[in-house]
Amino acid sequence: MNNRTLLYALTLTCILLIFGAWTLAFFHYGAAVRQTPAPQALATLQAGPAAEPQFNPPKPQDAPENIREAVMLGYNIINDTAQYAPEHVGNELACATCHLEGGTSKASITLVGVAATYPRFLASHGYSADLAQKVQDCFARNLNAAPPALDSRTMQAVLAYLHWISKDIPVYAKLPWAMPAKLDSNHKPDAASGASVYADNCASCHGDAGDGSPPLWGNGAYTDGSTMHDINTFAVFTHRFMPPEAANLTPEQALDVAAYVDGQPRPHYAPAKPATTTDAPKAPQGK
Repeated sequence: MNNRTLLYALTLTCILLIFGAWTLAFFHYGAAVRQTPAPQALATLQAGPAAEPQFNPPKPQDAPENIREAVMLGYNIINDTAQYAPEHVGNELACATCHLEGGTSKASITLVGVAATYPRFLASHGYSADLAQKVQDCFARNLNAAPPALDSRTMQAVLAYLHWISKDIPVYAKLPWAMPAKLDSNHKPDAASGASVYADNCASCHGDAGDGSPPLWGNGAYTDGSTMHDINTFAVFTHRFMPPEAANLTPEQALDVAAYVDGQPRPHYAPAKPATTTDAPKAPQGK
């Protein structure tokens, strides 16, 4: 074998060795990449279930300066609706009748987190609604008055407040403190028995004729389109919260008294198309 042939063989051998080493390294590195998730992905894989939302509503006065005025107004509207939004109250109730302490009390139907749960389908109404539409619906059905327009100061203040007290709640999170749709009981509601329960436990505040404070029927009460005009909803509310700070009715008693109250006369809900805009003059448009 001459020198030229030997040199050629050695060169070819080196090329093959280098190529083989490169191929081995390539496949080894590729396997490592495929088998080892990125740090972000690894953290996601190792993370457990999402943490349960915590009930820790911020105070309205702690809202950022640029929204504080609106948040405070929304808080006041809910607590004293007749004073801060008198044109939107047609009975003797207020938002705080069902939503104590601006809706931040667990001793009533709390509003904490509600802004994270809309838009949603309202089975009782048969349509989907966003938060503003739900607020309008509450004014019309529960306060028996024309609701605030979507662009009104009243509506924007209420929305600002509801978003503020829901600020740490993940969107569409399941709220552990939300009211169930019905009580866990197979008891058939008995209005006659409910009359006795009402006389013994409710009349001292709500009056023998349901016209006490707050009224449960009659002209000063919520309409027959209210979500409270439902035996299951009323029973849950009564079982959980009545009497205030000392709820003591059994599920069966709550269902009976709900049937009794539900059968009493109250204002009729006449649905009307809610206003989307106010009648305020529009600002001149620039050219």
